[in-house]
Amino acid sequence: MSILKIWLPISFLYLIFFLWYTNLSGPLSDEEIEFFVETLSERSDMERKEILLNFMKEDDGRDFYMINLLDNKESPITMEATGEGATAMDLQAHYMEYMFPEMLKRATHPIFFENVLGSALDILAAPGMENWEIVAIFRYRSRRDLLEIGANPIFFERHDYKIEGLDKTIAIPVETPFIFDVRTQLFIILLAIGLIIDRIRLKNK
Repeated sequence: MSILKIWLPISFLYLIFFLWYTNLSGPLSDEEIEFFVETLSERSDMERKEILLNFMKEDDGRDFYMINLLDNKESPITMEATGEGATAMDLQAHYMEYMFPEMLKRATHPIFFENVLGSALDILAAPGMENWEIVAIFRYRSRRDLLEIGANPIFFERHDYKIEGLDKTIAIPVETPFIFDVRTQLFIILLAIGLIIDRIRLKNK
């Protein structure tokens, strides 16, 4: 086995993953911001519009994490697609039925999704924010990807199911730590595999 037969497939695999996983289009353009503001403004109140506009204008083109705190309703109202007696998780599942395919093709995926152990142990000036049921963290390839998902008319209909299934929720975007970047982890794994195979090749010469 030649060294090229080892490193060419490994390099090609990593390149394909890198191109899919990385935003190569840069920050949002002024034209894109104008389009998303016009498309999404009808579904947001004035305070949310200003926050959304700042989120777009401050785009650095990098990926980010969205931290979600979710508190499900005990008895959500009846919705057309989920029917009578549907639980909050049934409504969330209907919402995510749209979200997961749209997220996956944009290299967006869950990082963490778990039930909480109990009420908040430390809280200040946030009445009613003590209790949550689920903490979910999703990785987004870019702000553009998040906005494209949200600008789809199907999202507006499905998002109503998410909202009706929740008593309260918070979604906060944060920067991604370099050390947890999947591209870095995959590079190290593929490098280690290549070195092991190359070592075996040299021993068998």
